[in-house]
Amino acid sequence: MDTIDGMRTFVAVSRQNSFTAGAKMLGISTKLASKYIGQLETRTGAQLFHRTTRNVTLTATGHAYLERCIPLLEQFDELEDVVQKRQSELAGSIRITAPTAFGSTELVEAIRPFQLQHPKVSIDLHLSDQRIAIIEEGFDLALRFGVLEDSTLIARKLMNMRIVVFASPFYLAQKGEPIHPNALLTHNCLLQRYSLDPSHWKFQIDGKLAQFSVNGSFKANSPRAIAQMAAGGLGIGMGPIYVVEPYLKDGSLTLLFEKHETEGTVVNAVYPPSRHLTARIRGLIDHLAAYFG
Repeated sequence: MDTIDGMRTFVAVSRQNSFTAGAKMLGISTKLASKYIGQLETRTGAQLFHRTTRNVTLTATGHAYLERCIPLLEQFDELEDVVQKRQSELAGSIRITAPTAFGSTELVEAIRPFQLQHPKVSIDLHLSDQRIAIIEEGFDLALRFGVLEDSTLIARKLMNMRIVVFASPFYLAQKGEPIHPNALLTHNCLLQRYSLDPSHWKFQIDGKLAQFSVNGSFKANSPRAIAQMAAGGLGIGMGPIYVVEPYLKDGSLTLLFEKHETEGTVVNAVYPPSRHLTARIRGLIDHLAAYFG
């Protein structure tokens, strides 16, 4: 066993309180993770975990070892970073989480040229419309929309994303086109659950930000689901422009209230606070900022 691999496995298992989840985080088998921890305990001569059939928890010695493990691993990453800078070559793995629709379209297109330029960088992309705890789950980077809620994380702005209102020509022919946002209350609006306030939509009215109550028969945590239902004629939706663009091109959706749109939402690259940000992660963040900017 390589001591560094053992230490990385120890940190992952301790964060997840599970050999299975810790192994999954590292992309290794549960059997190998258990083997690494066993070898590490033999090498240190101490029991690092309490093991039960339900969970795994740190011993007092394990807690002390974890406190020293993390800065040592950061120093090792920093050492690799120095070598990579001298060689002008990035290498290593980056674990990223992002919203499903954005990650499977816009983000993969942005990452592709970065990996072509840096073939030794391995990307592990996890797509989810649920808010992921990036430190606890062991992610290096997250792409998130809107105001940063967790003040312990660091965010770098990548771009402003246009937020639009849309409906199908079929729906508008059946129900009529609302001329002003205050008419939305009489329409079936499709709501996104991940929004901070899904039942109120914001618009610019006479140079000021105003919000209007909406309700409807369909809710989803995915903007792609909202766009698909709107294209099917169910109602009026609101979401990021990248989700709507394919439907605008084929004519199955049309935009509403364009002159009343807000400034949109910010797309941030978010990462844990750390004493050192490795060259590969910093390089990817710089690339994404340039690509989207």
